[in-house]
Amino acid sequence: MWGKGLRSSAQALAVLALVVGVSSAGAGLFDDDEARKAILDLRARVDAVRADSDARIVQEGRRLNDENAQLRKGMLDLQNQIETLRAEVAKLRGQDEQLLREVADLQRRQKELTQGTDERLRQFEPSKVVVDGLEFVADPTERRDFEAALATFRRGVFPAAQTAFFDFLKRFPQSGYAPSALFWLGNAQYANRDYRDAIANFRALLSRAPSHFRAPEALLSIANCQIELKETKAARKTLEDLLRAHPQSEAASAAKERLSHLK
Repeated sequence: MWGKGLRSSAQALAVLALVVGVSSAGAGLFDDDEARKAILDLRARVDAVRADSDARIVQEGRRLNDENAQLRKGMLDLQNQIETLRAEVAKLRGQDEQLLREVADLQRRQKELTQGTDERLRQFEPSKVVVDGLEFVADPTERRDFEAALATFRRGVFPAAQTAFFDFLKRFPQSGYAPSALFWLGNAQYANRDYRDAIANFRALLSRAPSHFRAPEALLSIANCQIELKETKAARKTLEDLLRAHPQSEAASAAKERLSHLK
């Protein structure tokens, strides 16, 4: 649009120059009034062309300014939208990270809760134990009470240990701990000078489990009780039975020594 207006102005000026030149060259053909009138008319036309061109230029400039303003507004709006989207994305990422942390925390707590529950359940479930070479299944109460009675015996509190082992055998007569409980009950009774009851419990162990790990010691303990009771003949026979049945045991070495002192 601007180029078209400029071309019209240039054409008008060229016509004006041509007319002026013609009027100068051919002054004889026209009189002064007519020449002035032609020049004025031409000037008016040129002014009109210029005015129209200037108006077009102003109008085009305004249009371009309006378009530029709209474009800048559109770009600003777009930038604002981009910033808003970035903020929302950052917020969503933060929420995702928070959710991941919460999920991980929940999983950890669930695992701890499951492990804690399993441990508590195991406290009430029977489990395999090995005592004096015997492997068997015992419930937690059996294990707890047997170990408590044995701890009492090892502290040297023999009356309480005797009571604890006696109560244990009464409550758990078929327990895998029973042979060992009979052995320690007999030892507690021996320490309490209750020799005849001690002999009875040692014999109960031998009758119930003749090949038990504590069998040689039980025979030796019976002989010791018999010696305390002045039953020398019975003690000698018990020691001889021990040597025949368990010649390689540590109790057999002690039995030989005791036999050498018996008359």
